[in-house]
Amino acid sequence: MRNDRYFIGFSKIPQIGPIKFKIIQNFFEDLELAWKASLPELLASGIKESDCQEIIKQRSQIDLDKEIELLQDLDINWVTLEDANYPRLLKEIYDPPFVLYFLGDIEPINHLPCLAVVGTRKNTPYGQKVTEDLVSQLSRCSVGIISGLAFGIDALAHKATVTENGFAAAVLGSDLDWKNIGPKSNQRLAHEILEKGGCLISESSLGSPTFKGNFAMRNRIISGMSKAVLVIEAGEGSGTMITANCALDQGRDVYAIPGNIYSSYCQGTNELIKKGAKAVTQASDVLEDFQLGNLIKKQVQNKDESLTEEEKTILSLLGSQNLHIDKIAQICNIRINALSGILSMLEIKGLIKDSGGGNYFSLKK
Repeated sequence: MRNDRYFIGFSKIPQIGPIKFKIIQNFFEDLELAWKASLPELLASGIKESDCQEIIKQRSQIDLDKEIELLQDLDINWVTLEDANYPRLLKEIYDPPFVLYFLGDIEPINHLPCLAVVGTRKNTPYGQKVTEDLVSQLSRCSVGIISGLAFGIDALAHKATVTENGFAAAVLGSDLDWKNIGPKSNQRLAHEILEKGGCLISESSLGSPTFKGNFAMRNRIISGMSKAVLVIEAGEGSGTMITANCALDQGRDVYAIPGNIYSSYCQGTNELIKKGAKAVTQASDVLEDFQLGNLIKKQVQNKDESLTEEEKTILSLLGSQNLHIDKIAQICNIRINALSGILSMLEIKGLIKDSGGGNYFSLKK
């Protein structure tokens, strides 16, 4: 706790990010000495003079005891790089935040296999259906879901997780004062995440301004805390692609949902697949990599209540045979383009599989 106050203090100085903090900590070893250091002593650490001057100027305006009191008044907790409960995978990245602020329970991140689920803010109905189906199944299999509380895919992933009473972690670009948590329309969802045992996380100290760049920076935290990143609908050059690139830089696996080749919302995901990302069409694709493949088999037996009549007909047809998509279309009197969407959803639900060449068989025994 003695050092915590100095972690918090340095986090309130905008010029001191993870890399500069590491330089200061390595040089002084004792953070109290670093906090109280003179200009010549700070310069000796290798930090440029303008930053050293800012440290001296701003620390004189920071009441460390008051900062801790304010955090406690708002029920905001924190964890530093020195703490055992700091997210272990996040420690591995090049620039981990030296202090994380959080509401709720951060502990499950170190005890569950966690998947980051990210995507466009303007999802299509297909993206919504995929997110709801996949995340629901993964949550039922005790996979923690990490995202960013933004509109679109982020919010859908959080909603699907809390509906299944799963663990959800939302990483924000603002501080954790409720007056700043946004978007405002997702605050009810944020409360639900906490009510279901999840957490809200930020590296922004209390009172820090929310800049656009904060959201790009938080993406490295979303991917850094996760075993892998799943991208559901993303345009080329979008913020979602920044998260995917962070994941690749951090040595994380990247998964992508195949999408409509004519849709701008799917250009990013399709490009990721072309570059080597694993195409995910069903929950078992992720669970097998997470060594949880046996859990999805238990769910396959309980899906009938969520199927449409067309899905039930196709599943019944495939019950004892392997059929080509053309044959299925002929027997069920469904147009090929409509049938392709239905088969894709059955695959995502883990009920059928494409054995190659447009031939499908049932996974339900």
